[in-house]
Amino acid sequence: MLIIPAIDLKDGKVVRFTRGKFNKKVYSHDPLKTAKHWARQGAKLIHVVDLDGAIEGKPKNLNILEGIVKVVKVPVEFGGGIRSRQMVERLVRMGVARVIIGTLAAEDPRFLNDVFKKFGDKVIVSVDEAQGKVLTRGWRKQAGAMKTLVLAKRLKKMGFGQVIYTDTSKDGTLEGPNLRGITAILRESGLKVIASGGVSSIKDIESLKRLVKKGLLGVIVGKALYEGRFTLAEALKAAA
Repeated sequence: MLIIPAIDLKDGKVVRFTRGKFNKKVYSHDPLKTAKHWARQGAKLIHVVDLDGAIEGKPKNLNILEGIVKVVKVPVEFGGGIRSRQMVERLVRMGVARVIIGTLAAEDPRFLNDVFKKFGDKVIVSVDEAQGKVLTRGWRKQAGAMKTLVLAKRLKKMGFGQVIYTDTSKDGTLEGPNLRGITAILRESGLKVIASGGVSSIKDIESLKRLVKKGLLGVIVGKALYEGRFTLAEALKAAA
């Protein structure tokens, strides 16, 4: 099971939000140094999110992303405000291993189908939910009444094999992951899943590992690492 460190960018700094709310805490003023740290600690994939981009609808920290891609040999996935085919193309040319689509996956299936046909597994969807309903626009808006499992099944039918799943009510809380929600999306959609939100301890990592046989591929971890709840090395050992 992959342990994927998160680097959330706001105003050029590495931060963490709680449930997507903007009471941010700054953990580093040097995102490139942070990325190199996670790479040295053994990360096999780094998850970078442009929070400014998610809010404004267009990535705002591309210079930092480009620097991260250049200084680490670890694959980088990136999301936050990606709402045009041109931006997907730009990111792929930059060397981003996987481009994360969130808002338009729910709002514009035609766009998603188009970029998926062109870029294949270079594109992955982040299904961001609260209480079973899909959220978009930096988690500030519900995608109508769309339910999480409806979107997940649509993605499976479209040809996607895996998805990022975030319970936004758990994100940044250190309250433990939504095991029930993760299990449901694995069972009902047939998709492989990378889970995000709420991990607080090695015990949580061990609980998630039990879902690997059902299709869990990995877990994105942010605040727990930055707060020193455990080290990346300890998480990697527990996930092995």
